[in-house]
Amino acid sequence: MPRIGSIELPEFPLLLAPMEDVSDPPFRTLCKEQGADVMYTEFISSEGLIRDAAKSVIKLDIYEKERPVGIQIFGAELDSMLQAIDIVTETNPDIIDINFGCPVKKVVCKNAGAGILRDIPLMVKLTEAMVKRTHLPVTVKTRLGWDSDSIKIVEVAERLQDVGIQAISIHGRTRVQMYKGEADWKPIAEVKNNPRMHIPVFGNGDVNSPEAAMRMRDDYGLDGAMIGRAAIGYPWFFKEVKHFFKTGEHLPPPTMEQRVTAARRHLQMSIDWKGETLGVLETRRHYSNYFKGIPNFKPYRMKMVTSDDAADVFEAFDQAMEAFSDHVFA
Repeated sequence: MPRIGSIELPEFPLLLAPMEDVSDPPFRTLCKEQGADVMYTEFISSEGLIRDAAKSVIKLDIYEKERPVGIQIFGAELDSMLQAIDIVTETNPDIIDINFGCPVKKVVCKNAGAGILRDIPLMVKLTEAMVKRTHLPVTVKTRLGWDSDSIKIVEVAERLQDVGIQAISIHGRTRVQMYKGEADWKPIAEVKNNPRMHIPVFGNGDVNSPEAAMRMRDDYGLDGAMIGRAAIGYPWFFKEVKHFFKTGEHLPPPTMEQRVTAARRHLQMSIDWKGETLGVLETRRHYSNYFKGIPNFKPYRMKMVTSDDAADVFEAFDQAMEAFSDHVFA
């Protein structure tokens, strides 16, 4: 069974990926209920934390019911990262994760996220200093490399392990690829098969079906799967994967009533946590998947994703439930 420090995990655990404006406490609650084994927060700016920026500080909120949970931070300045890790340690998560994989320009241009893949010695130096700074297990999420000509993930993973990380999650694309093309899991398997590696190696990228998760486990031999986009608006994904592993069969998809109930809970928890304005705004991205595959659903979806008033969105849920209560999902 894989372990992160002293944290015992089930065989082939399913991890909820850290996704900005997605992996917040309301969504993590739904995913935990549906079988996610390890939760990661949205990534948090080290600079934002040390400036006490409200948008960063609120992301430190974690709850007992979601443990084991990791708080993820990003940055490229050593002093800021060390101050940030002190703040995070006081919050008492189970894990601290370093984001060396975010490909978005506003992060990369600061040499943070995947930007640091252009400077592996700095990546290792930062990681070593952060491991020494906290008693909590430190993990890393990264990508294969900056581009196809600079993939050195086997060496990188080994060096990060040597300075003390307790697990590594690897997205099977380079930074240049962003989210285009198919994720390549072969280099991740090479990391796992490196005889010098002894920490868990988790795969990420295109785990979009129970069959894909099974391939990652059986064909590539990885220690677990980190689930990102497949779970957005579909927290049932974790339960479906585990059922498929156990029985070889697919669970029936959630009913319309189950989808409406989950969407209502999601929105209400978001409002309770971050207020109506942000709660309504940041839950919108989930509705397309909550109600995917329903013909003639566009008017209801448009109301859900354009209304600024929570009451209007709740009304849209009720109207959709009434109109499509008999819809059978394939």
